[in-house]
Amino acid sequence: MLERFLLFWLLLSSGAAYVLSEPVAKMEPLLPWLIAVTMFSVGLMLPRDEVRQVLSRWPTVLGGTAIQYAVMPLLAFGMGKAFGLTEEMFIGIVVVGCVPGAMASNVLTLNARGNTSYSVSLTTAATLLSPIAVPLVLALALQSHDAVDEEVLKKASKMLVITVVIPVLMGHLLSRRYSKLETHSRKYGALVANLMILWIIAVVVAKSKLQLEQLRFDVLGALLAVNLLGYAAGYGGGWGMRLPEPMRRALTLEVGMQNAGLGAALAVKLFPDQAGVAIAPAMYTFGCMLTGTMLAHAWARVGDRNVA
Repeated sequence: MLERFLLFWLLLSSGAAYVLSEPVAKMEPLLPWLIAVTMFSVGLMLPRDEVRQVLSRWPTVLGGTAIQYAVMPLLAFGMGKAFGLTEEMFIGIVVVGCVPGAMASNVLTLNARGNTSYSVSLTTAATLLSPIAVPLVLALALQSHDAVDEEVLKKASKMLVITVVIPVLMGHLLSRRYSKLETHSRKYGALVANLMILWIIAVVVAKSKLQLEQLRFDVLGALLAVNLLGYAAGYGGGWGMRLPEPMRRALTLEVGMQNAGLGAALAVKLFPDQAGVAIAPAMYTFGCMLTGTMLAHAWARVGDRNVA
């Protein structure tokens, strides 16, 4: 119920956070822990042979990850400039473009009859590379902004190691060591991870209530453009690498759907004096879940005709 109607629960929890903004906003110190629990759950659900699969098909995994980390920051930067966003919103949309792929892309790839194993491999590679890749692309995209200095980039790298990479590795190693834990994680891991994502977005919405009340349509337009062009780049990249149709679908969803929950938490911690920065990642969660679900549904209706 939670996974299938995640967009509904996202709207409901965010609406409640908007109304009860004062008590919910006080949960901000919990954000790093919520991210860590989310990624630990992802690590628990990571199939035992997935690391081996990443290594065995490294050209397609590396190629897909390179497309994601190159195209999405460029799209975010370009759309931020094209739509003339304010400094806070511009930084926020760039953060959206820099964070690695979302866990939801794996679920939607399954629904779209894509190659789920390839999707998980892409998510795994992008996650493990994030402490290096995210600060690097942030530095390149925001080099002219005083808000991003060496200290902020070091803080981003440290936060990603502590809250993303280490929890994923710990979860994966524990599931390999204890078979019962692996069995239970398949049942409850996605539930826990999705609940944490809903909680993270709710806190960001509560903290950014005043900025949300002044949200302009140009921000929404820029975010939608990044999302849709990200899908196009993912599918085009898969075509360029001559991937079969199921792998193209996986790459499409992986590139277009960013880990906006992580991006929102990252924005809150890296830019504590600029509450508006976290709005773009929070809004992107709604948008990419909606468009990703619609795209997966459309592909599912096509059936196996192009998935031979």
